[in-house]
Amino acid sequence: QVQLVESGGGLVQAGDSLRLSCVASGFAFSSYALGWLRQAPGKERQFVAGVSRNGGRMNYADSVKGRFTISRDNIKNTVYLLMNNLKPEDTAVYYCARGGAYDTAWLSPSSYATWGQGTQVTVSS
Repeated sequence: QVQLVESGGGLVQAGDSLRLSCVASGFAFSSYALGWLRQAPGKERQFVAGVSRNGGRMNYADSVKGRFTISRDNIKNTVYLLMNNLKPEDTAVYYCARGGAYDTAWLSPSSYATWGQGTQVTVSS
């Protein structure tokens, strides 16, 4: 079955960096857009970033543009989220997500319908 296993979360201070990783299995990794979502306490899950099937195109939420970078390795079946200049408002559970298996899926937040268990990121001020 589809498995998405995140790692790399933790407690950091404002301005620090973290890199999240997600190892996928159970499906044809390179055929799907991949992305990251997050959910802060008391808030709905929101789109953070998405990457196209070949890794050449990325889409970001306005709140993270210029600070976060998504990438993928289709040999290692892994997707990454490099988060720089972290802010307290970035505190959330971060979920790796599988998007759609079509060319423009990376652009559509609604295509990310399968998620992992999540990893906690806490940013202190």
